[in-house]
Amino acid sequence: MTQRTIPTIRLNNGVSIPQIGFGTMNLSAVRDNSPESHEVTAKGIAAAIAAGYRHFDTAQMYANEKGLGLAIARSGLPRNEFFLTTKLGNGNHRPDDVRRSFEQSLVDLGVEQLDLFLMHWPLPTLYGGDFVSTWRAITHLVDEGLLRAAGVSNFNPDHLQRIIDETGRVPVVNQIEVHPYFGNRPVFAACASHDIAIEAWSPLGQASVLADPTIADIARKHNRSTAEIVLRWHTQQGRIVIPKTATPARMEQNIGVFDFTLPPEDLAAIDSLNKGEAGRRGPNPETFAWIPTSSNPTPKINP
Repeated sequence: MTQRTIPTIRLNNGVSIPQIGFGTMNLSAVRDNSPESHEVTAKGIAAAIAAGYRHFDTAQMYANEKGLGLAIARSGLPRNEFFLTTKLGNGNHRPDDVRRSFEQSLVDLGVEQLDLFLMHWPLPTLYGGDFVSTWRAITHLVDEGLLRAAGVSNFNPDHLQRIIDETGRVPVVNQIEVHPYFGNRPVFAACASHDIAIEAWSPLGQASVLADPTIADIARKHNRSTAEIVLRWHTQQGRIVIPKTATPARMEQNIGVFDFTLPPEDLAAIDSLNKGEAGRRGPNPETFAWIPTSSNPTPKINP
């Protein structure tokens, strides 16, 4: 099992989070919450643990928390070596459902306390537009000691400002889509003003950026893969990254990006690839309103 020293980011409540984590979405081809799918997930996560990952990101809507829990239990490593994140399902926004689903997540993960719990989407067009009550219920889990840190995902500046103004509680993290083709810069500014850390989901743009000529040129210069270049672009600018791969060699490659540095001109060249809204790969948080059902467990565009 590989031993690695991964840089950490100190969150605004004092909790430290490893700067690189392992994304678990769709490690299994289906979201059916079956023993078979959990075994597939557990196998993939076991490979990631062997590569040195200790930060794992899942979600209630991924239907794979049990698989992650199996892998953690089978690793033989102490619980405090892991940083575990899950996210609130879109069907669980009512305060009572926040509590119920969170407790089920603890059971499925096999832990007594969670490191980070995120509201997966604001869903401003659902629940009467009330995501503030949902946020308040999440923060109560911190107050009770069941949760170390509370954050959000896919929140735009107005969403962030509303929950802060109405509850006085600032998220520690905003996990958002950001990659070279989609800079999402207005969210950066809003997060910086409140000392909210940014986590990049799909940091490689669902692989859309890996064939970009500018990134390829930089990769050749540093004798690195294009994925390594993009991940280093993120981490040098202080973002937490959650890459996902089922290939052990790429797991090793992705986690090993802290032994080189991109010069300012390379960072600027990658920054210049931003296409604004045209570069977005996932749903728009202002309009995304999908809730999973048994007949439709996976959205058309994976969040």
